[in-house]
Amino acid sequence: MDKEIEIVVQQIADSQIETGAYALILKERDGERNLVVIIGAAEAQSITLKVAGIQSQRPLTHDLLKTVIDELKATVQKVLIYKAEKGIFCSNIYLENSNNEMLCIDSRTSDAIALALRCNVPIYIYDSILEKEKIKMTKEYTPESMPKKQNTLESLKESLNKAVAEENYELASILKDKIDKIKSQQ
Repeated sequence: MDKEIEIVVQQIADSQIETGAYALILKERDGERNLVVIIGAAEAQSITLKVAGIQSQRPLTHDLLKTVIDELKATVQKVLIYKAEKGIFCSNIYLENSNNEMLCIDSRTSDAIALALRCNVPIYIYDSILEKEKIKMTKEYTPESMPKKQNTLESLKESLNKAVAEENYELASILKDKIDKIKSQQ
């Protein structure tokens, strides 16, 4: 059986491949390999908000899903990226229900990761997939080469612009407050 490798969210950047898409950069927790998953704007926004510690005034889709799981007395145990084909990654969300039964639910990788972040559970990928799909990160594009606050600030500004463009003023207000707070600390 293929070994499961834990990965973490490293960064979200504009996709150079597809307009309106984002590159979710994942990094091996105890290693150097990186992986890029192309995700949609809504999922990028959801992940960015969670990573930045921003709480929306109203629940986003992934917040709602976590609430439903909690109300059903189930717990998310882990997320596993189990397949990659033609640039599309497939994931399973593993849940334990109130009867201590393990459930395996197929999911888009972006949704699974957004949920994993909200549930504070590990994200895994099969070693063979990570090895096949890994990318090399050049120094100028690695998150370590950029100040952490600046990287977060840039992501927040992008999310703010998208929220305004989509007329989501409630979210835009939250993002603006967070940006102002970061700027005041610099």
